[in-house]
Amino acid sequence: MNANITGIRLGIIFGGTSIILGAMGAHALENILPDDAIVSFLTAVRYQMYHAFALVAVGLFGKVFERNMSLPIWLFTTGILMFSGSIYGLILGAHWGLSVRWLGPVTPIGGLVFIAGWLVWLWKTWVKN
Repeated sequence: MNANITGIRLGIIFGGTSIILGAMGAHALENILPDDAIVSFLTAVRYQMYHAFALVAVGLFGKVFERNMSLPIWLFTTGILMFSGSIYGLILGAHWGLSVRWLGPVTPIGGLVFIAGWLVWLWKTWVKN
């Protein structure tokens, strides 16, 4: 399967799930979690959506300019799972009384993976495959 199409599909999936999670955070969780937890949860949702758009854009960029964009697609996907996923896990785990503090260091690593994805995309604007 073409990596660029996969990136577009992943962007659509992550975009849709960010809408679901955002609605959950804004409505279902607002009365059971503290305000700072809601702010963090919605930050995770926002970064997931930004990178869902980026995945679609990277896939389209790859198709239009005939570039293999599998590395930035992999980096953005991993970044979403690490950055947003760790925040979701920390907030919901704490609410459910689970010991998930080990997820704390995963969040900034996910942020670095996002940055790497943007840098690789920039690099791909200069090189062909």
